[in-house]
Amino acid sequence: MKRLERLYRRRVAPGEVISMELARELADISLEIRRQLGVLVNRIGEVAYVVVGDERGLLIPPLEEYPLGKRLLRGVRLVHTHLKGEPLSDDDLTDLSLLRLDLIAALQLTQNPDRFSIQTASLIAPDAHALPYQVEPTLPFARFELNFKTFVETLEYTLERGLKEGTVVATGQERGILISVTKSPLEEAVDSMEELKELARTAGVGVLDTVIQRPKEFNPRYLLGEGKIREVLIKALQFGATMLVFDQELSPTQVRSISELTELKVIDRSQLILDIFARRATTQDGKVQVELAQLKYLLPRLSGRGVQMSRLMGGIGGRGPGETKLEVDRRRVRDRIVHLERELKELSNGRYQRRQKRVKAGIPIISIVGYTNAGKSTLLNTLTKSEVFTENLLFATLDTSSRRLRFPMDREVIITDTVGFIRSLPKSLMGAFKATLEELKDADLLVHLVDCSNLRFEEQIREVDAILAELELADKPRLLVFNKADLLPAMKKSDPLAFMKVRQLTRKFSAITISASNRKSLEPLMMELQQRFWHDVVDYHLIQESDADLDL
Repeated sequence: MKRLERLYRRRVAPGEVISMELARELADISLEIRRQLGVLVNRIGEVAYVVVGDERGLLIPPLEEYPLGKRLLRGVRLVHTHLKGEPLSDDDLTDLSLLRLDLIAALQLTQNPDRFSIQTASLIAPDAHALPYQVEPTLPFARFELNFKTFVETLEYTLERGLKEGTVVATGQERGILISVTKSPLEEAVDSMEELKELARTAGVGVLDTVIQRPKEFNPRYLLGEGKIREVLIKALQFGATMLVFDQELSPTQVRSISELTELKVIDRSQLILDIFARRATTQDGKVQVELAQLKYLLPRLSGRGVQMSRLMGGIGGRGPGETKLEVDRRRVRDRIVHLERELKELSNGRYQRRQKRVKAGIPIISIVGYTNAGKSTLLNTLTKSEVFTENLLFATLDTSSRRLRFPMDREVIITDTVGFIRSLPKSLMGAFKATLEELKDADLLVHLVDCSNLRFEEQIREVDAILAELELADKPRLLVFNKADLLPAMKKSDPLAFMKVRQLTRKFSAITISASNRKSLEPLMMELQQRFWHDVVDYHLIQESDADLDL
């Protein structure tokens, strides 16, 4: 033990990987105790850790004093012994890649502690088709020469340059790897991954790579298989990722387990959607609903030790010194949830009163519903000459917007834009936004807008139908409208089968085809709306007659 403790007093020159004296001492002690022995040396030559393993390997401790942060290398190198003279193992190379060590070296011992060889390995610049490390040939220790200071400076420069050349992600942007673990058919998994890419783009996450695994059984700890999760983490560190985004909802235990393997941020699809909602909420309604959804998502994920110290537990063995910090956090979250639900109810009452006024006035109400990014806000703007925020992003609209749409002969309706739907919408969000979607219950007609240029539009129709059924709106009168008709000619050239499918479904559902950004294409829609509410339709051009016909 004293000899092991004295290893901490050793110093290594800046240009050396390890000194001859320290290497001999490691070899001597290792052969005597018949265990692998290693030292982690930092950049200034201090022995930061002495690690004793068993005959086959050693376990590297948490390197909390040497965090990665924005650095590409950890700032420490591992030199350890191999009792049987074996080369660097897969475990050694995995540790090099996962921990981002400056270098890893194996002292390959013989029975003579003065005669041993050395083998080293280091990381290399990112390459999607190559291993993330390079293993050097074994050399007798007496012939081993490497200026470590120059080597590590060159390596860091090479890694940084390779990272900049190999990615198109903007500087300062979060960089993520998207992961899907599912038993669904591959085509469905790919579609869901494409949607996750769009969510990531909306949230400002640069996508470095995507991973889809379809296992026979889910790993309860990591969701992914253990080998696959290590492979993903190595790739993430190699390409400078800052986060992992899972397409499936992760349990709190799975998030903790994956986070323990790396220092990367780990989030799931629900958390990503919540983050988008938090960024885009502008009205009081939207902000309250988003905060409520976030807290409901967070509450079961508050964890930590302290239950055994709790006075709240009661009974034998449960009389602790008082309320722990975890319990205080949980109580505050619950109190905040109660407060927000009360505030949401008050806001809901205000909306109810406004809706009642519209009902008493006898003005028909039309609500535009549909999948996110189908063009609902664009349609509202074109019909009513409004300026509701629109952008080619998922969930660009979070708050309902109501406008007055005037027809000829002083007829008018209230037309409302609503938040878009999406598959696997978090239950906490669905519950919070039910208050906003109350607007749909008073609607006389639901205009279901579909992005017919999206190859998954039929599936999106089913998703919207399912959500409307969940909201008990399945029996509402509905008008199916296919949007983005201006993109169909390009579809006809690139994918004739998809184009034919759009034409068939248009006839099947008696859908109206429009381009929400082109006012002239809206004439069939206006004619249909007028026929729905007033049967004495005069045959004249509703859109082209004059701009005065459309009013805020």
